[in-house]
Amino acid sequence: MKSAIKANVEQPAAHLRLVSDRAASGTAGITLSGVSKTYRSRDGDVPSLRPLDFHINEGEFFVVVGPSGCGKSTLLKMISGLLPPSTGEILVEGEQVTKPHGNVGIVFQNALLLPWRNILSNVMLPIDMKKLPREQYLARAKALLKLVGLEGFEKKLPWQLSGGMQQRASICRALVHDPKIMLMDEPFGALDAMTREKMNVELMRIQRETGKTVLLITHSIPEAVFLADRVLVMTERPGAIAAIYDVPLPRPRSLDAMADPAFSELVQRIRKHFFTQGTLD
Repeated sequence: MKSAIKANVEQPAAHLRLVSDRAASGTAGITLSGVSKTYRSRDGDVPSLRPLDFHINEGEFFVVVGPSGCGKSTLLKMISGLLPPSTGEILVEGEQVTKPHGNVGIVFQNALLLPWRNILSNVMLPIDMKKLPREQYLARAKALLKLVGLEGFEKKLPWQLSGGMQQRASICRALVHDPKIMLMDEPFGALDAMTREKMNVELMRIQRETGKTVLLITHSIPEAVFLADRVLVMTERPGAIAAIYDVPLPRPRSLDAMADPAFSELVQRIRKHFFTQGTLD
């Protein structure tokens, strides 16, 4: 039987409708053209990323997987505007990225909630920092907390919540100012295996209900395949694109999808990239 799994360098996934309070404008999604990064050091230049060319579609769940040190986090920082590329151009929603911009929400591996602020105040932090109308966004913050199952925990302090609950709050914080794009850097790497699986299911539900474009970085091949519309596989440092795979699993997905032969086949196919390189996830 011929495999349904496809590897390509650039093949658009099915378009997913973006649910937002704002109308879409300009070129949707994220585009990288010839983007590379080289760090300067006393001992000379240290190449981190070789030139990358790919596009992430509006409303797509796009996952990047690769070995440690291959430049995954560097890639995310450049797309967010926190780090300039050495060469090439990055477009987010049709605009060139030259500095941090407000159309992106970022979730890191650790929740990074402020311990002296309650959960609702932590979620509202971007609104306070951007000096946006507080009353207007307060209702949105409460609605997001309800969406992720944290209704009733608004006045709790971070230490009173489990790790998974804290990370849900950090996702709300990334969404509260209604960005079109979510960038996630190993968001569940610090969680135990069972909580991580539950959070994966939760994240897919949130993405489905909000319609955001998601770029997620991970070391976990099964996590990448379970979550993604497409998976970009990176080589060892200096990172380059080894392949981009379409994920042939229907949505919505449950954990039962991991028993699908197509899931196992794609996990094994991606894993072979790292066996060939002598590395494992």
